Amino acid sequence: MQRKNIFAAALAGCLVVGVLTSVTAQQPAAVGPPPQPLQIKAGISDPVNTVLAWYMARAAGLYAAQGLNVEILNMNGGSRGAEELQAARIDVMHVGLSSVVKVNQAGGNLRVIGSLSNVIRFTFFSAPGVKTAADLKGGIVGVSTFGSESDSTVTLALRKLGLTRDDITVKEYGGSMKRLEAVKSGEIKATAINEPIASLAREQGVNVLVDLVPDQIPWLFSGVVVRKDDIGARRDLLTRFLKASIEGNYIALTDAKRAKEVLAKELKITSPKILDITYSDFKQQSPQNLEPSVEGAQNILKLFPNVSQKIGDYIDVSLLDGLKNDGFFAAMAKKYGLQNP
Repeated sequence: MQRKNIFAAALAGCLVVGVLTSVTAQQPAAVGPPPQPLQIKAGISDPVNTVLAWYMARAAGLYAAQGLNVEILNMNGGSRGAEELQAARIDVMHVGLSSVVKVNQAGGNLRVIGSLSNVIRFTFFSAPGVKTAADLKGGIVGVSTFGSESDSTVTLALRKLGLTRDDITVKEYGGSMKRLEAVKSGEIKATAINEPIASLAREQGVNVLVDLVPDQIPWLFSGVVVRKDDIGARRDLLTRFLKASIEGNYIALTDAKRAKEVLAKELKITSPKILDITYSDFKQQSPQNLEPSVEGAQNILKLFPNVSQKIGDYIDVSLLDGLKNDGFFAAMAKKYGLQNP
């Protein structure tokens, strides 16, 4: 009888443990708060159409899907933004290679990790009465900031006119709209402007002095630039940023309606004609996978004969190479119906 009671007690204990285990198994696992998105401050020189890949990635929720919260900030000039990047006040900058060269020449250590435009997209507009090289000589040419693409391409425009930088005075004037107003008023004699403000200037009858757009000059016009040390220290974060930006670019290239809606909103374009031109201009210059042009980089470095001419001192495509090797480019091309270059 005693042995019976022992077995009964043991059996009862097993049943109790079984019930408790079953109840415990049915309880949901403790869930902590979702991880906070990583903050990225992305600077731009001006709200222009070459930023469309970033604008689209943000609008389509692609940055959020990568666990990022990207704040796009207008730095009112490429070189100014590059200096803010070097000082670690922003994390990435939309700026041409000329500004990278300038900062690195002064002791900085920036690298282009991608490109949003590989050709010059500037048209040089001039003030009333400035129609020839002789009219421009001795006058002021406005640029966004010293060392920016609007500054370095002044040299090319002057060559077309048979002039040199010694024949004019270059002054900083900030964003495209401010420079356009300064040209219209005659405060400055000429300035370089790209879309969408270039179309607005044409619509307002501002004189075109030199148009570099038809020449399709290879140029690392709008780079995705970071601090060199971050390529190693924040590799995963920058890879996620590039993945979202590249997919944003694919959407912009393949969905004209959606792209124009984003352009109209971000660049405050109300004219359908200007919107069409701005989008068409974007498509003509945007590298599908954000790969920088080596020839474009070489053309810029020729303007800076006293600095290192080694491409690797300014460009690092290791993140893009990683994405390419992982099949990301091919997957994007297939997803959006484009041929993989």
